[in-house]
Amino acid sequence: MGRLLIVVGLVIAGAGLLIVFGVPLGRLPGDVVIRRGNATFYFPLGTSILVSVILTLLFAILRR
Repeated sequence: MGRLLIVVGLVIAGAGLLIVFGVPLGRLPGDVVIRRGNATFYFPLGTSILVSVILTLLFAILRR
């Protein structure tokens, strides 16, 4: 459990550093934004796929 918490903390810190240095996390190609009138629908599909791939690789490395 302790190792998992450390990894989650490092991932959050890494995402924070990416945002600070200007990587448009959350505004990647593939993210769906629909604006109609006063309503806005946002679905971060590209960001979700990227996070999924990164976490899959990270957990595969930690499992070994």
